[in-house]
Amino acid sequence: MTYQFDFSSVLQYWPMLLQGAETTLIMSFWSTVAGFVMGVVCAIARSSGTLVIRRVVGAYVEIIRNTPLIIQSYFLIFGLASVGLKMSIMAGAILALVINITAYTCEIVRAGIESVPRSQREAGECLGLSPLQVYWHVILSPALERVYPALTSQFVLLMLVTSLLSAVGTEDLFGVSGNIQAMTFRNFEVFIVLWVMYLIMSALVRGMFALASKIMFVRKRKLGTLL
Repeated sequence: MTYQFDFSSVLQYWPMLLQGAETTLIMSFWSTVAGFVMGVVCAIARSSGTLVIRRVVGAYVEIIRNTPLIIQSYFLIFGLASVGLKMSIMAGAILALVINITAYTCEIVRAGIESVPRSQREAGECLGLSPLQVYWHVILSPALERVYPALTSQFVLLMLVTSLLSAVGTEDLFGVSGNIQAMTFRNFEVFIVLWVMYLIMSALVRGMFALASKIMFVRKRKLGTLL
């Protein structure tokens, strides 16, 4: 093997790499926040709403989960622009991520809600709790605790999937790496650097979710069952 590694020619573009990583994390943050809120709302609607609402939400979930993210992003950014509904590439990419992750979050949270036994709900009602209190304290909070590891994995995957959106012009970490490859012709070194940076960002995101769980799930922390 005569290949000579030369990382210096790649690392000299570290400001571009850091800017791309920042864009990736920004896209991931806003998509995670909005996707989580909308996913919980959809899960509640699909598990407790009227028949029409359940079917509408169910159709949305199936359509999004069975079509590629890249096609959804092309539709939102370029398809809508062709009929006069224009938006920036960054806004369109985040919107595509939100629409996509909402569908997956909905199903994860719905599984948690349906795992709560009916007897537990009846016990809350017998204690004199209001319907809202029963739903929040007896159903939703325990459901989120149970599915939190799955949600964490899904949101970390969301951060990694942002790399696909470089195909529509986002200047995320993967997007700027293409420019660096074109300027240095050191493709192998660029992908090794990307590999390391994505590993670091994944560890950072998982660490933030672990910290958030200690703040949100006080009961499990006191019981010593929080990982």
